[in-house]
Amino acid sequence: MEGLKVLEKREKKVVEIKNTKVGKGHFLFCAGPCAVESREVMEEIASYLKDTPVNLLRGGAFKPRTSPYSFQGLGEEGLKILKEISDKLNIPFVSEVTDTKYVEVVGRYADCFQIGSRNMSSFELLKEVGKTGKPVLLKRGMSATVEEFLNAAEYILNEGNENIILCERGIRSFDPAFRNVLDLNAVAYLKEKTFLPVIVDPSHGTGRRDIVEKLALAAIAAGADGLIVETHPYPEKALSDGFQSLNREEFISLAEKVKSLASVFKYEI
Repeated sequence: MEGLKVLEKREKKVVEIKNTKVGKGHFLFCAGPCAVESREVMEEIASYLKDTPVNLLRGGAFKPRTSPYSFQGLGEEGLKILKEISDKLNIPFVSEVTDTKYVEVVGRYADCFQIGSRNMSSFELLKEVGKTGKPVLLKRGMSATVEEFLNAAEYILNEGNENIILCERGIRSFDPAFRNVLDLNAVAYLKEKTFLPVIVDPSHGTGRRDIVEKLALAAIAAGADGLIVETHPYPEKALSDGFQSLNREEFISLAEKVKSLASVFKYEI
C-alpha cells in the first residue's frame, strides 16, 4: 500500500456536508430507510428522527438489488421526497448513486453521494463522483480487502476530492447466521492509518436488527466517527431490508445510547 495518498501522515480530515461535520471529534449520526418508498413513510420516519441527534438523512432512490425482481427505488421522485424531508428536518441527506449516468441527477438533489458495497470497484463511477467535489460516503465492498478499499478511495482522491467518508459495512463470511460480519479490526486500523473519517454501518454489518444496537455501540468504542443506521416505522412491511431496520421504538432507544456513549468519548454530536 506504499504511495497511497490516503495513508499520508497529515492532520485528520473534517468532512463538511452542509451544516453537518464528521471527523476530528465531530460525530456523524446518519439514519433513514434503505429505500424511499413513499412520501407518507418518509414523513413518518421524520416524525421521530427530529427528536434525536441524527444529523444526516439517508435513503435510496436508485437501488442496486441482487434480484432484478426486487424493489429498485423511485428514482428522481425519491430524491425529491428526500429533499423535502431534509429541508423540513434542516439536515442534509445522502443517497446512493449506482451508475455514471445518474451522477448528475443525484448530485442535483443530494448533499452527499453514497457509493454502495456493490459499486466500490466501479472505477469510472468513483472518478465521476470525485470530479464533482461533493462529499462521498464510500462503503467497503462485501468481499474487499482493506487494501482494495483504500485503493477505491484513492480513485476519488486522484480527482482532487478529499471529501471522503470511509464506511465499514461488514464483509461476507462462511457463517449463515449473519448477513455479514462487521469488521471492527478495519475500523481501528483505518482510524490509525488514514486521515479520513471512518464510520460504521451496523445494519448491513449483521443483517439482524436484534443486535444492531450492540454493534453500533461497539463501533463507537472501536473509534468510529459515526454510524449509518437503517430505520423504518414498519420493518415487516418494508420493501427493502426490513429484517435489519429498526422500528421507531428501537431507533429511539439506540439514539439515546449513542448520544450518551458519544459524549463519553468526547465526540461532538
